[in-house]
Order: sequence, then structure tokens, then C-alpha cells
Amino acid sequence: MEKVMWLVLGATVMVASLRADRSQRARLVARIALGVLFLVFGAMVNAIYLVTDWDSFGAFGEMSQFAFVRDTWASLVATNTGLFIGLLIAGEATAGILVLSGGRRMQAGLVMLMAFHLGLLFFGWWLWLYAVPILGALSLLLRAELRHEPQQATRLAGPGS
Repeated sequence: MEKVMWLVLGATVMVASLRADRSQRARLVARIALGVLFLVFGAMVNAIYLVTDWDSFGAFGEMSQFAFVRDTWASLVATNTGLFIGLLIAGEATAGILVLSGGRRMQAGLVMLMAFHLGLLFFGWWLWLYAVPILGALSLLLRAELRHEPQQATRLAGPGS
């Protein structure tokens, strides 16, 4: 179920981000899809896995093409799963909430998610199939948010303010 939702919501973010610079509705759709993706299907699902399938996190680092990542994951993360996956869950939840909040908080959430996806590139070539397109989408969405921020602030302040 969560893999299907990652595909559906991720594709929604990617398509909406292509129109985000020209459409306030597209920015809203991308924001909601991205926030739900990381809050529900990132943080919440990882929290469930942490409780029900603790050992599944140990295998994640083994897929990396880099020996230093595999070794570090095995010696540090796999031996302290609760701490590091807890931090992952907190980061995903924070980014999801920031994105859903909109405005400058959304911009901060987008930067967090861009850093997260850059980190994913170290965990296996197959993650590039997801991370590279979503990095492009996040970049387009951030650019649209930055371009339209003054207009949003002006509209909120009203004429003559």
C-alpha cells in the first residue's frame, strides 16, 4: 500500500511542480501531496515498521554501491536503530508539517527534503530512479514558491499597505 501511495503522491508532486510557476492551484496540489507523502507515508509508516519490523532497517544500508555507506550503516545505524530511525521519523514528520504549513516554513521543508533526497543517492543506483526526478520537482516547486512569495505577501497586506 505505501509503495503505491509513494508512486501516486510522488507522481502528483512531479506533475504539479511542472505547472507550479504558473498556477497557484498546482502549487497547492504539490504542497498537499508532498506533505501527506512525508507525514503519513514517510514518518507514520516508518514508525509502524520500527515497532513491527525493526530488522528491516538493517538491510537498507546493504544496498549501497559504496562500501563506506554499507560499513557505516552496519556499524552505526543498524546497532542503534531506535535512535537513528527515530531521527528519520522526526525529520520526515517535521518536513511534512513544514511543507503543509506553506510560506517560508514550506520553503524550509523543501530544503530539508532536497537534502534528504541527495542523501538517498548514496544508498543504491535504483534510488536514483526516484530521487533525481523528485529533486527536480522539489527544485521547481521551491523556485515557484520563491517567485510568488512577494505577490502572496502583497495580496495578504491589501492595497495601500
